[in-house]
Amino acid sequence: MLSMKYQPISCNYYDELTLLAMRRTACPIIYKKEDGTEVTVETVIQDIFTRNGEEFLLLPDGLEIRLDRLVSVAGKVLSGYC
Repeated sequence: MLSMKYQPISCNYYDELTLLAMRRTACPIIYKKEDGTEVTVETVIQDIFTRNGEEFLLLPDGLEIRLDRLVSVAGKVLSGYC
C-alpha cells in the first residue's frame, strides 16, 4: 500500500504538467492507485490544484490523481520529489 502522507513532486516535473494542462495535450497518464495497482489512462489534464496541502491532477471525467502517485505522464517518468 502507498504512503498516505503527501510527498511533493519536483518543481521541474510540476512545470511540465502545467504546460501539458495549458496546451490541453492528450497524453498517456500512468499512476498508482492507493493499493499500488498501476492504471493507464489516455486523456488531457483539465487542471492542477491543491487541496489540504496535497497537489492533484483533475481529468475531464472528474478523476483526481494525487501528483505523488504519478508514474509517468506523456512518457516522462516522475523523476523525483522536492
